[in-house]
Amino acid sequence: MKLLRFFFPLVLCIFLSCSDNGPNNPDIPEVPVTPTIGSLRDGITVISDDSLAFVLFAPKKQTVHLIGDFNNWTVSDSYKMKKDGDRFWIKIGNLQKGKEYICQYLIDNSIRIADPYTSKVSDPDNDRYISNNVYPNLIQYPTGKTSEIAMVVNTAPASYSWKVNTFRVDKPDNMVIYEILIRDFTEQGTIKAVQEKISYLKNLGVNAIELMPFNEFEGNNSWGYNPSFYFATDKAYGTSNDYKAFIDACHSNGIAVIMDMVLNHSYGQSPMVRMYQGSDKNPTADNPWYNKTSPNSSYSWGYDFNHESKYTQAFVDSVCAYWMKEYKVDGFRFDFTKGFTNTKGDGWNRDDSRITILKRMASEIWKRKSDAIVIFEHLTANDEEKILADYGIKLWGNMNYNFNEVTMGWGAEAGDNGLKGDVSWASYKARSWSKPNLVAYMESHDEERIMFKNNSYGKSYGDYNVKNLATGLKRTEAAAVILMSLPGPKMIWQFGELGYDEELNNDRLGEKPPHWEYYDVPARKNLYDVFAKMNKLRNTNTTFYTSDYTIDLANQYKQILLKSSTESICAIANFDVTELTQKVNFGKTGNWQDYFTGNQLNVSDNSIDITLQPGEYRLYISK
Repeated sequence: MKLLRFFFPLVLCIFLSCSDNGPNNPDIPEVPVTPTIGSLRDGITVISDDSLAFVLFAPKKQTVHLIGDFNNWTVSDSYKMKKDGDRFWIKIGNLQKGKEYICQYLIDNSIRIADPYTSKVSDPDNDRYISNNVYPNLIQYPTGKTSEIAMVVNTAPASYSWKVNTFRVDKPDNMVIYEILIRDFTEQGTIKAVQEKISYLKNLGVNAIELMPFNEFEGNNSWGYNPSFYFATDKAYGTSNDYKAFIDACHSNGIAVIMDMVLNHSYGQSPMVRMYQGSDKNPTADNPWYNKTSPNSSYSWGYDFNHESKYTQAFVDSVCAYWMKEYKVDGFRFDFTKGFTNTKGDGWNRDDSRITILKRMASEIWKRKSDAIVIFEHLTANDEEKILADYGIKLWGNMNYNFNEVTMGWGAEAGDNGLKGDVSWASYKARSWSKPNLVAYMESHDEERIMFKNNSYGKSYGDYNVKNLATGLKRTEAAAVILMSLPGPKMIWQFGELGYDEELNNDRLGEKPPHWEYYDVPARKNLYDVFAKMNKLRNTNTTFYTSDYTIDLANQYKQILLKSSTESICAIANFDVTELTQKVNFGKTGNWQDYFTGNQLNVSDNSIDITLQPGEYRLYISK
């Protein structure tokens, strides 16, 4: 008997036959198992080259039949699953080795679902639009024989031979993360096409790629935040082995892969929603995984997971363990983690029950992969984020508004919390965190682009106009130098390094063109080069890991001073639209060199006056 590693390898095991995957193995989440069905766990297990076992957790259901290609989609006692407590199970044989079969569970003669743990689905509505170039020889849905999404099973699916079997993230506390939406990153919109761009990203100095959700989501054209099946790769981007080849290639180039994971909510295609759904389409009170209604009064999407449920927690652990083991992903960025609670409200204030839930989840991930990257899109009050950061979790630090006010030239105006252009919150020390676990960024998929707003709303003074493309790009270079000079991991949203300036909110979720031709525009290439030089410096110079640094980032003339035992680095930039002169703190006298121009500066006093033109920046390194 062998385990089907393409369906649910971390939680589906036949213990009596798989001695290396016993209950004490840290790769196996602790999920209740009833002894009568032996050692089978929820999902699909390969027993031999011609037989499979199926187990469905379905409390309070009366009957479940397995229907599919192998029984001509007929409901019969021969394929009625045995009931054992809250689970239904069956073993079937006489299957052809290596052949794909489509099948479903028919629950109480009314609900047709695919297994929640399947690694491949067959979709009656969307598969027909996936081209053979993207997914060769995709099995056709059995139209006319059933309805709803089904699962695809195989006793011997095509395996992938890994070139890099072990990979460790280099300098996770100072990573340069690049966020990618597969759909919009290339003309082809496939994971194979993203793989062809790895050299571009490596030259940019990126050492971690964060892929927006690529587990099976509803439809083919999406950001991915409408997940439906948590163990299946979405076929609209390629085959499962295409994803593995991409991750393997990233590891070969020293680049980690972070998976964007959506475990706050699901939508109507989720089998776990559909199994327990009332006439109003909301989850019923007996749903093991979901709340009837979301407790969050301000932000809610789809159907809300009940993260206090032991069944949800076991499911979460299994999902994370699967992707780390089967696809060798290096960690996760969890979407909207402030929603992982049943506390009523908008999720802003400190929530001790949520802290407990999130710490438990992170700890379970680290049990299975001690160096796993765990990132939260949390965006709550700082006292809670500090607790999570000090625990070892990295958190998104959205600085889009403040940096964009700076690049547009409006940073000196008064805002709700001080000056609009105060970017001090991009420093983890400014938040009183003890660890550099702040993933600060100027752009992500959720905000308008820096350069779109520069072009549209940039300030002018005399002949100086931020709306001028070259001027706006130059100011973005200055912003990149300031952001990337701060210790701690940073993130670049795709094409931010080229000054991408398509509007987001003209069609928020709609497709956006990739604009690879921007690389051939000199002013845009200059921005790319500044990012690349800063990333290279961050990757090679340990001074950027220091905790001994000071900042002055509230006003238009911004400065950062980093100190280490061997050298100091001073970053300065003028974000006004006029010339400014300011006293710059170098911390010591001596010779300094501008990293970008090579110009020498002799500092005769710890602080000296330096004049900068609007948008001008410098990065001095002590000699």
